[in-house]
Amino acid sequence: MENINTIQPATFETVWAALMETRANIERSREEFKQEMKVSREEFDQRIKKQEELAQASREEFKRDMKESRDKFDRDMKESRDKFDRDMKESSDKFDRDMKESRDEFDRRMGSWGNNFGSFAEEYFANSFENGKQNFFGEKFDRMIKNLIVKTKGFSDEYDVILINGRSLCIIETKFKAHENDLQKVLKKADTFRANFPEYQNHKIYLGLASMAFYPKLEEECEKLGIAIVKQVGDTVVINDKHLKVF
Repeated sequence: MENINTIQPATFETVWAALMETRANIERSREEFKQEMKVSREEFDQRIKKQEELAQASREEFKRDMKESRDKFDRDMKESRDKFDRDMKESSDKFDRDMKESRDEFDRRMGSWGNNFGSFAEEYFANSFENGKQNFFGEKFDRMIKNLIVKTKGFSDEYDVILINGRSLCIIETKFKAHENDLQKVLKKADTFRANFPEYQNHKIYLGLASMAFYPKLEEECEKLGIAIVKQVGDTVVINDKHLKVF
């Protein structure tokens, strides 16, 4: 006959012992899990801390780089502004010098042209008077003085053309293109001439304005003031002295 193992029936003690062993196994597993979790958390915390340290280092490095970049940018901008200001000042100074030279040259040329035009007008009218245009207000003048300049007597003045006879003299201011502003200058000629040349105190003095061109308002003012109008008309010189007065 075969041997048959007999299964012992479970008892309270055996069941309790099995339960306690199972509980112990569970407790061991829990403790092992806790330990593993603790190790994992520590490793995780270390990793996080390391990452934070690396991130902080990166931020500090970024800040330093940004500061260096800003400082370099500010230096470069300041150098650029300073250079721009220097260049602008040099350009402005050069422009001012060039403009001054141009203005001076223009003034010299204009002065030269003005003198040339004035000399031309003075010579033109003087030649005309030499050729017989010496009658004013019914008087004949038999002597002419051109370009008389007085600097040493009582009143410095210039007299472009002076026509003289035994009783009267006529002072003529010559202009290439006369203007109303010239009239006061003409009127002063009588006073300065009498002061500079007292030997002519008893002479009657007439005044005239000679110009290559006149405009209506200027002629009107000359007539009001009693100044003779001497102007070019075509190829001849015309004298308007109907309104002429003695000064």
